[in-house]
Amino acid sequence: METTSIALDREAYDLLRDRKRPGESFSQVVKRLAGGRRPLSSFAGAWKGMPEKTLREIQAERKRLRELDEQRFERLLNGRD
Repeated sequence: METTSIALDREAYDLLRDRKRPGESFSQVVKRLAGGRRPLSSFAGAWKGMPEKTLREIQAERKRLRELDEQRFERLLNGRD
């Protein structure tokens, strides 16, 4: 594979390093971050085979977060946030 060197200032390097996962190369980090968004359809079936307990926990957390969003929205509307 052909390689090319690039120069990054320290801040850019630190940002990239902080997003690097264990065992991941800097090239892989750049590809992951710059690769663009995946189409929603690519997630189809992602929860297939997930234990029922885990699905219930996810649903409960989503409900809790929706309720928190609604509360914050009300505070914003009333000028209290």
